[in-house]
Amino acid sequence: MPPATPALITNDAVVLGLLAMTLGAVFWSASRPDGFWKKFYTYIPSLLMCYLIPALLNTFGIIDGNASGLYAVARDYLLPSALVLLCVAIDFGGIIRLGPKAIIMFLTGTLGVMLGALVSFEALRLIHPETVAGDTWRGMTTVAGSWIGGGANQAAMKEVFEVDATMFGQFVAVDVLVANVWTAVLLFLAGRAGAFDRWTGADLTAINALKDSIESYRAQHARVANLTDIMIILGVGLGVTGLSHFLAGPIISWISTLPAAWRLQDYSLTSNFFWIVVLATTFGLLLSFTKARSLEGAGASTIGSAMLYVLVATIGMHMDLKALFDKPFLFLLGLIWIAVHGGLMLLVAKLIRAPLFFMAVGSQANIGGAASAPVIASAFHPSLAPVGVLLAVLGYALGTYGAYITGLILRGMAG
Repeated sequence: MPPATPALITNDAVVLGLLAMTLGAVFWSASRPDGFWKKFYTYIPSLLMCYLIPALLNTFGIIDGNASGLYAVARDYLLPSALVLLCVAIDFGGIIRLGPKAIIMFLTGTLGVMLGALVSFEALRLIHPETVAGDTWRGMTTVAGSWIGGGANQAAMKEVFEVDATMFGQFVAVDVLVANVWTAVLLFLAGRAGAFDRWTGADLTAINALKDSIESYRAQHARVANLTDIMIILGVGLGVTGLSHFLAGPIISWISTLPAAWRLQDYSLTSNFFWIVVLATTFGLLLSFTKARSLEGAGASTIGSAMLYVLVATIGMHMDLKALFDKPFLFLLGLIWIAVHGGLMLLVAKLIRAPLFFMAVGSQANIGGAASAPVIASAFHPSLAPVGVLLAVLGYALGTYGAYITGLILRGMAG
C-alpha cells in the first residue's frame, strides 16, 4: 500500500484557526433572518454543519484529524470545563423529575448494541461470509465495548479476547466511522424533534419544565457580562477542570491497590478520562447549589456551549468518508449493526412514548460516550447536557460486562 499523502495543513495552530473560522461562518449564516440560509437551516441543523464541514476537510486531505492533537485538548480541557459551566445553572431536581424513560431508553440502546452484533454477524454470513470468517468475532467485541461504554471498555475487550493489532486497527476504523455517521444522523433528527415527538405521542412536560426552570432563572439574573464576569466564569470552569485532573490520578492509584474483586469495573474505574468527567460533572452540580449559580446570568452556559462546539468540530475532523471504500463489507457489518440499534430504539420509543431527546441521548450515551453524549443533549437545549453525561457514566459501568457477554455469544456463533 502506498504511503498516505500528507494533509495540506498540518500545523495545529492553523487547523484551529480554520475550525474557528468554520464555526464562525456556520453561526453567522445560521443567524440570517431570511434568504437562502434561512431556508437551508430549516432542513439542516447548524450543529450538524459544525460537525460535517471539518469531516469534509479531513476526507479531502485538507487537514488530518488523526495526526492533530486538537481533539485530545478539546476532550481533556474544554469538555470538562463545558460540563462545569453547563451544570452550574442546572436544576438538579428537574433532572430527577425527568422520570424513568431516560434510563429505559439508555438500557434499550445497550441491548440494541448487543443484539446488533449478533444480527450483523449473521447477516454478513449470508452476504459475504469471508468478512466474518476466522477470528472476526474477536474484533467485534472491541466495538461492542466501545459502543456500550467507551475507549477503556474497548481496550478491555482487546485484552480479554486477545485481538491482534491488525484486526484491532480495522475495527477501530469501523467504530469511529460508523459512530460518527450515527452522530450525524442524531444531530439531523434533533432538528426535527417536534415531528418525532408527535409521532411517538411523547409527554414533554418534565423536559419543558426543566428547560423553563433554567430559562426563568437565566432571565431573572441576566446581566451584561463584563470582563470580571468572564474571567470568573473561566476561572470556575478551567479551575474545576484542573482540580478534576489533579484528583483523578490519586483516585486511580488508590483503586489500583484494591483487590481485583473489589474494583467492580477495573477497566473503567482506572480510566483517567472517566474520573475527570465524573469529577467535573459532580463539582458542577454541587456548585449549582451555591452562589456560583448566579454566573449563569453572565452567560456561563453560553461560554460552556462555545467550548462544546469546538469539541464538535474536533470530533468531526476524525471522520473520513473515503474509508467506506477501503473495506466495504466490514463497514457494511458496522452499518447493519448500528441500524439494529437504531431500529430497536425507535420501536421502544414508540411503545413507551419517549421523546426524541431520551432516544437520542440514550443512544449516544452508549455509542459515543461522555465525549459526545452532552453534545447531542445540548442540541436540544444547553441545560440538558448533564443528562447526557450522567447516562454516559452509566455506560462506562456496563460496557465491559455487556461486551463480554456479547463476545461469548459471538464465539459460540462462530463455532
